[in-house]
Amino acid sequence: MITPRYARERGHADHGWLNTYHSFSFADYFDPKHTGFRDLLVINEDRVQPNRGFGTHGHRDMEIISYVLAGALQHKDSMGHGAVLRPGELQRISAGTGILHSEFNPSAAEPVHFYQIWLTPDHAGHQPSYEQRRFDPAERQGKLRLVASPDGRDGALTIHQDARVYLATLGPGQAVAHALEPGRHAWLQVTRGEVDLNGQRLATSDGAAVSDESHLDIAARDDAEVMLFDLP
Repeated sequence: MITPRYARERGHADHGWLNTYHSFSFADYFDPKHTGFRDLLVINEDRVQPNRGFGTHGHRDMEIISYVLAGALQHKDSMGHGAVLRPGELQRISAGTGILHSEFNPSAAEPVHFYQIWLTPDHAGHQPSYEQRRFDPAERQGKLRLVASPDGRDGALTIHQDARVYLATLGPGQAVAHALEPGRHAWLQVTRGEVDLNGQRLATSDGAAVSDESHLDIAARDDAEVMLFDLP
């Protein structure tokens, strides 16, 4: 069963400095039909104006993945990390027992466009930790590139959850396939372009929940990029 979550149906808030869309309930947006999917709790698509950002705030017991599509995102946290995240890079924060961090667009002219994703951890109380990694575009051209997993294999980020996250960049007519083990579920997020997911058409910023399917066939209608979550 494939249940689309179309971009136009998401929660939305425009704060001037921040234009944000919520696939699931978040902050002042609440929809009892969309409070997450499995262990995937947040998919926010954010655009932050130049020289603006999120001031220092706290998180705990959450696996947080950020992925920049355009621009740059500056990160600082209470663990002593300070870095700039750019297109093609992913960041993972395990908030665990608690962290403070800030996110800021350091550009004087260019907005930053990024996704922020939250997953529940396998249990509470992990030691807070941080990773940032660049994935070569060639590694995901025409194929699913593992970018986060519980064991961090193949150079992926390490997350405290039995979930696997993949990225794929597809040209027109290109396709990738992914097998789902019995009892597993998936979420597909289209970050760019248009694809068919098992025949279901999805466009930029659309998502889809997948259950009771043994395989996923993802075919690009044009230049496209997708993020796939394989979930328990």
